[in-house]
Amino acid sequence: MNKDQVAGRVDQAKGKLKEAAGKDGGSEKLQSEGAVEQAGGKVQSTYGDAKEKAKDAIKRGADKL
Repeated sequence: MNKDQVAGRVDQAKGKLKEAAGKDGGSEKLQSEGAVEQAGGKVQSTYGDAKEKAKDAIKRGADKL
């Protein structure tokens, strides 16, 4: 697991909490911020996943040499 995967998943969790707090408190602004934070976290974690897959593929290719 790399730093992008971890940070992305943390941002997703924080975004979910913000969104829930916004819904409970009636704050559309907080709810929107949470949704945006979740989306950004998903992008970052997906990027981290892709980096990890590429690293693994390179390693497997090097092992064949």
